[in-house]
Amino acid sequence: MDRSILRFRHRLLAWLHRSRSVPVLNVKRFRYKEIKRATSGFNRVVYSNSRSSAYNAKFQDGRVALVKELRSLSDNGFIAEVQLLGRLHHRHLLTLRGFSTGHKRLLVFDEIGHGSLRDHLNDPLRTPLSWRLRLQIAAGVAAALEYLLLFTNPPMCHVSISSSTIILDENFTAKISDIGFHCTPANISDCPDASNSDDFKDQKCGNLIYQLGALILELVTGQSSDGTSADLINWIEGTNFAMSMNKMIDPDLGNNFDYKDARNLLSVAKLCIKSREKPRFSIPQIFRYLQSKVCAPNC
Repeated sequence: MDRSILRFRHRLLAWLHRSRSVPVLNVKRFRYKEIKRATSGFNRVVYSNSRSSAYNAKFQDGRVALVKELRSLSDNGFIAEVQLLGRLHHRHLLTLRGFSTGHKRLLVFDEIGHGSLRDHLNDPLRTPLSWRLRLQIAAGVAAALEYLLLFTNPPMCHVSISSSTIILDENFTAKISDIGFHCTPANISDCPDASNSDDFKDQKCGNLIYQLGALILELVTGQSSDGTSADLINWIEGTNFAMSMNKMIDPDLGNNFDYKDARNLLSVAKLCIKSREKPRFSIPQIFRYLQSKVCAPNC
């Protein structure tokens, strides 16, 4: 898509977003003790990083949800974060359902159904994900990234994509769980003013494409990297990549996949990982490609 069209879409959607800026009405305030009990004293860790920790929570009504603890935000900053996250609506983003400002600053999101993608890739007792479902997960994540990059104002400051932060609901729909608007000491240098949204997209796009490439690599190989595995990244950037592709495809797939599609997807992952410093294509382009594979009749 032409860059001028993308810029127009972004500005138009940003104007519409500002024009309907209203308080969030459907976000529930939870009691700290209720969340502590649901997370078994914050011991059911799904993932943790410098910005936040996420927990699996089972409430008394049987509902299983994702709870996130945010760090390094003031009370006012946290409430603003709740307001902004509450306005996000996308099929591949976890929906904010509530918050707590007790001893910790906590966010309560949707039911998480089948847990994280990493759970399914690493647990030999779980039914392996089909090839079509893996394509759907990759396309869904790319669709959410397109939404976050083009249709949010202020722009997102933090987006983390990995098998740990991708949550699968009861229908195995992929949802990004680790996003944020407000800066923390750990990422303050990456947060330009909203007025510089084009610069923001240029700065963030390369890193997001890299993360998406690492995620695709995980989906095809079945190996968890979380974007930090030197072995996987070194392999796909290495000189013998093309010759060893067939050995790296997840054996759990058996023969239930299109070998040519798998090789092509690994090539896309390689291009994404090489695009960290200088993106060669856009998130919308990657999404269109992945969507075309999902819609192919042989998948």
